[in-house]
Amino acid sequence: MFWRISLGIAAILLSIPLSGNAQETKKTQPMNILFIVSDDLTNTTLGCYGSTMSLSPNIDKLAQKGVRFDRAYCQFPLCNPSRASFLTGLRPDTLKVYENATQFRKNLPDVQTLGQTFQKGGYYVARVGKLYHYGVPAQIGTDGLDDKPSWKDVFNPRGRDKDDEDENLIFTLNPDAKGSARYGGSLSWHASAGEDGEQTDGKIAAEIVKLIESKKDQPFFLACGFFRPHTPYVAPKKYFNMYPLEKIKLPAVPENHWKNHPAAAFGSHKKEQEKLTDDLRRQALQAYYASTTFMDAQVGVVLDALEKNNLHKNTIIVFLSDHGYHLGEHGLWQKMSLFENSARVPLIIYDPRNKANGTVCKQPVELVDLHATLADLAGLPAPKTDGLSLKPLLEDVNAKWTKPALTQVSRGTPTVTGEKTGKNPWFMGYSVRTERYRYTEWDEGKKGIQLYDYQTDPNELKNLADDPAHAEIVKKLKALLPQK
Repeated sequence: MFWRISLGIAAILLSIPLSGNAQETKKTQPMNILFIVSDDLTNTTLGCYGSTMSLSPNIDKLAQKGVRFDRAYCQFPLCNPSRASFLTGLRPDTLKVYENATQFRKNLPDVQTLGQTFQKGGYYVARVGKLYHYGVPAQIGTDGLDDKPSWKDVFNPRGRDKDDEDENLIFTLNPDAKGSARYGGSLSWHASAGEDGEQTDGKIAAEIVKLIESKKDQPFFLACGFFRPHTPYVAPKKYFNMYPLEKIKLPAVPENHWKNHPAAAFGSHKKEQEKLTDDLRRQALQAYYASTTFMDAQVGVVLDALEKNNLHKNTIIVFLSDHGYHLGEHGLWQKMSLFENSARVPLIIYDPRNKANGTVCKQPVELVDLHATLADLAGLPAPKTDGLSLKPLLEDVNAKWTKPALTQVSRGTPTVTGEKTGKNPWFMGYSVRTERYRYTEWDEGKKGIQLYDYQTDPNELKNLADDPAHAEIVKKLKALLPQK
């Protein structure tokens, strides 16, 4: 092989300053991509986003090294629509994917995904764990709703958490439900016996480490999809012990809060959540915090492997969640709302070449921007998407950026033809987020509108949509929503 030269010749070559073609070779050396996705992770349980309760040392360390986007937003706060969107760079309305059953190629069979862009660029591209949608926990260990053209290799670990499920060790608020609704669709949790490596996420981390070690001599795009902290909140017991129940504080919800906002805003509430007592709420929070810290530990395993293999200097690392999550704020749990807790996501990008590393970007960005961004950073041609490259913000977090963030969510049940009819009529809510405001319309405003000023009301308690003093703001923000 051409690199098997004598040590003497190598020493001479290394002593010669790089010039001409040698400089070009160094300049154009492909950057690896490590793409890490957490499932159902809210910003509020990460130290780098201000949490004083939950522990996330490895993600916090990554945030200190890279650019942390403080106002990043998903395009649809549900697993399948969100993941299909950011892995293609197309909005849910382009893909026509609004629920957890439709594989996006059914509607757009010729879409070029993020994984395909890197395969065409000569990269080894592999997925480990959940990237496209899986029914959690039912489909752990399977391909779920995967997209085979996106990857060269796929790995579907299955861990002890699935055994705990099979043995009915997991507590659930909805014990009478069948299938994924029993655990994945309801609040459920379990402090598991055993060690990290026995859990599915521990096995995912171990598989990524193997790929880092075996593919380190070629450009790679490794997609690492952790399942936690998605319900059921299962983690080794030691992580539960980090969060004594008596120290857990519950979010405050003002009296009559729901009466002061459109009913559609609270459409994600589930009947079984009315069983929650304060004690059960604390147990649920403990379990969610434990699952988050356990997932963070697996992130640490993967990042350590990069350093041990001396790849941290030529690997772009992206960390995100598919959407946000409610932990009792607004009286809601889980996702599928257009409040900040559900629409906002953690997003960290570390590129060793970034001029803005170690800073925080407060401008609103979208997950739909990721396809264009990573192709741009890697110098690869990419298809036209609905997003824009975030590269300018990675060079200067205060660069001019005028694109707001759009998030949508559906209510009701669509008919086969998509008509807004029937016993539980289907309609859409659209929300636009600027640096200061969020404006939301339900069913084009027929089922309510909302306006929040985060400068004066960060917890979204006062709806200003009908305030005459904000009429001009409403008009301007309304114009930013998709025009039907």
